[in-house]
Amino acid sequence: MTTHAADGHDLIRVHGARENNLKDVDVELPKRRLTVFTGVSGSGKSSLVFGTVAAESQRLINETYSTFVQGFMPSPARPEVDVLDGLTTAIIVDQQRMGADPRSTVGTATDANALLRILFSRLGEPRLGSPKAFAFNVASISGAGAVTVERGGRKVKERRAFSITGGMCPRCEGRGAVTDFDLSQLYDAEKSLAEGAITVPGYSADGWFGRIFMGSGFLDPDKPIRAYGERELHDLLYREPTKIKVDGINLTYEGLVPKISKSMLAKDREAMQPHIRAFVDRAVTFTTCPDCGGTRLNEGARSSKVAGIGIADACAMQISDLAGWVRGLDEPSVAPLLAALGDTLDSFVEIGLGYLSLDRSAGTLSGGEAQRVKMIRHLGSPLTDVTYVFDEPTAGLHPHDVQRMNDLLLRLRDKGNTVLVVEHKPEVVAIADHVVDLGPGAGPAGGAVCFEGTVEGLRASGTVTGRHLDDRTALKEKVREPAGVLEIRGASAHNLRDVDVDVPLGVLTVVTGVAGSGKSSLVHGSIPAGDGVVSVDQSPIRGSRRSNPATYTGLLDPIRKAFAKANGVKPALFSANSEGACPTCNGAGVIYTDLAVMAGAATTCEDCEGRRFQAAVLEYRLGGRDIAEVLAMPVDEAAGFFGDGEARLPAAHRILGRLSDVGLGYLALGQPLTTLSGGERQRLKLAAHMGGKAGVYVLDEPTTGLHLADVAQLLGLLDRLVDGGTSVIVIEHHQAVMAHADWIIDLGPGAGHDGGRVVFEGTPAALVADGSTLTGRHLAAYVGAAPGRAS
Repeated sequence: MTTHAADGHDLIRVHGARENNLKDVDVELPKRRLTVFTGVSGSGKSSLVFGTVAAESQRLINETYSTFVQGFMPSPARPEVDVLDGLTTAIIVDQQRMGADPRSTVGTATDANALLRILFSRLGEPRLGSPKAFAFNVASISGAGAVTVERGGRKVKERRAFSITGGMCPRCEGRGAVTDFDLSQLYDAEKSLAEGAITVPGYSADGWFGRIFMGSGFLDPDKPIRAYGERELHDLLYREPTKIKVDGINLTYEGLVPKISKSMLAKDREAMQPHIRAFVDRAVTFTTCPDCGGTRLNEGARSSKVAGIGIADACAMQISDLAGWVRGLDEPSVAPLLAALGDTLDSFVEIGLGYLSLDRSAGTLSGGEAQRVKMIRHLGSPLTDVTYVFDEPTAGLHPHDVQRMNDLLLRLRDKGNTVLVVEHKPEVVAIADHVVDLGPGAGPAGGAVCFEGTVEGLRASGTVTGRHLDDRTALKEKVREPAGVLEIRGASAHNLRDVDVDVPLGVLTVVTGVAGSGKSSLVHGSIPAGDGVVSVDQSPIRGSRRSNPATYTGLLDPIRKAFAKANGVKPALFSANSEGACPTCNGAGVIYTDLAVMAGAATTCEDCEGRRFQAAVLEYRLGGRDIAEVLAMPVDEAAGFFGDGEARLPAAHRILGRLSDVGLGYLALGQPLTTLSGGERQRLKLAAHMGGKAGVYVLDEPTTGLHLADVAQLLGLLDRLVDGGTSVIVIEHHQAVMAHADWIIDLGPGAGHDGGRVVFEGTPAALVADGSTLTGRHLAAYVGAAPGRAS
């Protein structure tokens, strides 16, 4: 039987891929199979999968829309690749945090809230009207006026009235919290406006906002604020938007409090820049809205019930409980709706997120949780023959939950889809139909295909991944003795149940448990970052394409000063964001051309040839190198350069040493942060924090994005920190870190309201011997020991 021509396209062919550090990579990926991409962090996995295959697929799909629609869509440039053949529609499920709007919740980010609102509009008693009446994003409005209608060939004016019943709480406007300002943090009452009385970030006396306040005509700029009368103080703090003219420019003046509320508080706290977040934490108190009790809904929406439950109660339930309540409703009139809602909620449980509630703010989800919430939409999708692209889908998952994630990936594949996964965990690599291993190193030393084939072939291949695939860290024979304890008493944040626990100091302590068991609530809630405590969490590094490792770690400051001192000029000349910038590209090194509805183009600046600095600046040298050459150096080379000789610079050498310690020796000092992988960004953040004189380090899953070969280096770094007199507390699921710990605190036994308790405290060996907890059983399997008690 002859094969139909249409059945001969079973491969995605990539030839000559050169995106970022890829070196003319050629791969052929089988369709309708599960392909896992492995390799050390920075080897080029994301550049190949996301930057090449998925990016080109999405770009080609965008081009099928009308030019009008394309004008409202992002326009990615065509990736650097010679041939891309056999592409299908790509659906990217990445670890980008979800929208940080305060009104965005788990329910609104999925279809669950929409289905629940329809359910209450049909069955709720008393009846309120359409589903909008249960939406906390819709305000109730009404109005009346004259309208002109044509009737019988003539125009007639009639009076019409309208009203929309929404569910938004009018006091907190659907946010669930109201704000109270500490006025002493907004201004210094002893100073006048001209002397810089306003202490809000960005509101200096000589800045734009300062000029508006002083030129408004409502306030005396030379009078101390303590001398203001009631009217002037009201105008400073609360005045409604008013049209004014300052220096011949028409502007709108508004009081400090409403202005700050609109500009700074419109975002979720997690999405704020660090200095803004620090100000908000200082000056603003968020309290639960007294009118709606934090439910975001008005009294009408809260009063309507289905089977004795209001929509606010339903959204506050743990999703696993809500799924049971929905299944218990016997209403034939809305049977299809109940089935759809039940399936959506069951998907949450199946994917390991049954411990969440629908009213949980989307901005508070971790990267792994956000990725799994996005997966909910695709589990029941009727689409087939599409390409699903996942970025470490097991991030933040306990070994117990990894098997469930594997089942979901296989389900997507078995529906006839191509599944591409960037992953380090051996448990996920083991289920692959096809493996692509990139390397051999990271950054410039990577970007080549070291192996392509089956998992068994990878094990026998001798590549870095192949050699480390079956690595096992042995249990510590001798653990360190604690130098003291940090007492936590009555911890009750989120799902914690009045937890009392002693965290030993001077040792490596690992806090573990299934996802949602309360680890982060216990550690971050009870050991806040502050005096002597450095907390390195999973929040993403914020930085533009102008930011790089040198600017982020503070390394550029001593380098600029050294260049300035050696050449007798100003340090600002050696910043591509300041006086030394190439005037043609403004220090970006490339010129971005916006082609309206077509994809924008980036071309290397012809004047500075991508070096970002003026030609005159590049004539100044330190140790025989100009500033552009220094920024092009990898960390390890720069460490040698600043370690001795003419360019010896101890301040820079210390920072470079920390970057090497976390395994980033291959990174160029001037490489834009936007090109770094997730694992590289977190390790960069760890290196930046290691400079502090902290007594306690709190690390949140530092192995995220780390290759198996890099985990041993991380464990060595943690040992050096502890041996140097620092207490290290790690929230972690990786068994290698657990086995290497001096002390383990295991939370559980389950997630959500099934967790929140300490189920074990002790050494790793004692945890394995105990064998009663999920973590203990998985750790026993990892180290090859028989658990003390059968499961």
